[in-house]
Amino acid sequence: MNAMPVDRSAPRPLHAQVADVLRAQIRDHTIAPGETLPSEAALRERFGVSRSVVRQALSTLEDEGTVRRARGRAPVAAVRTEHHRLVQRVTGLFDQFSAEGLSLTTAVVALTAVETGIPAAEEHLGTRSLLRLERVRSVDGDPLSYVRTWLPADRFAGLEASMLADASLHRLMESRFGVVPTSGRRQIRAVPAAPEIARELGVPEGMPLLLLEGGTFDRSGAPLEWFESWHRSDRVVFDIEADGATDQVNMAPGPALSRRSETNHRENTKAPELERAVALAEELRAELDRLRA
Repeated sequence: MNAMPVDRSAPRPLHAQVADVLRAQIRDHTIAPGETLPSEAALRERFGVSRSVVRQALSTLEDEGTVRRARGRAPVAAVRTEHHRLVQRVTGLFDQFSAEGLSLTTAVVALTAVETGIPAAEEHLGTRSLLRLERVRSVDGDPLSYVRTWLPADRFAGLEASMLADASLHRLMESRFGVVPTSGRRQIRAVPAAPEIARELGVPEGMPLLLLEGGTFDRSGAPLEWFESWHRSDRVVFDIEADGATDQVNMAPGPALSRRSETNHRENTKAPELERAVALAEELRAELDRLRA
């Protein structure tokens, strides 16, 4: 194992620096779950520190649950509980976890009316008059995801933060605002944790996160929301249902998704009822084909 001296000029204590390195290696599976950590002697040599520094670093990791240590045994990397999410379903994290018997709590960080949003949200929703909703989702007090949702302000006038504490936004859309999320597109990417998101999720700044983002539509094809959801990569696994008749799963939407959906909606509202129903059925069939692809 290569030597990795600590920075003795840094204000961060030596034991904390050692713990940071070991924690990062456990989280990125350089030290795999269930694997025994190097001996105290090996860690002393690697970091160039005293035995007391190594023991304090290991104690920190043990207290936070990153490592497990039985009496008389060497510490091992903890096997963390993983939560699975089916990303191609329109239902949100709250409904999926509830269906599995898990209690997902939601803390509303902010709900703000704004006159501008990120370009993707403005394009998808077709307006700059927006509500920006920010939430932290947790299981058993352990933060799993940070969600930023953009909503058209006129369509969700009267929405209050208190309505969303430990609640599902999609269920609230249906029960209070009379709209049902029925379709959408999603894309996934790996991103480093920005400082404010790292703080809310309780992870080191720059830690890899899984970013799920996309837009949702109602039954008529009108846009309802644009969201960005950062998930802890050490606690959340994205599952994808694949059709055995196809070779690939396509998770990324085309660049003209929002413009195409808005055009389809305008055309549908002008068509007679029968033609509109046929057009919507064809659109749904195409959407299902894309989700299988």
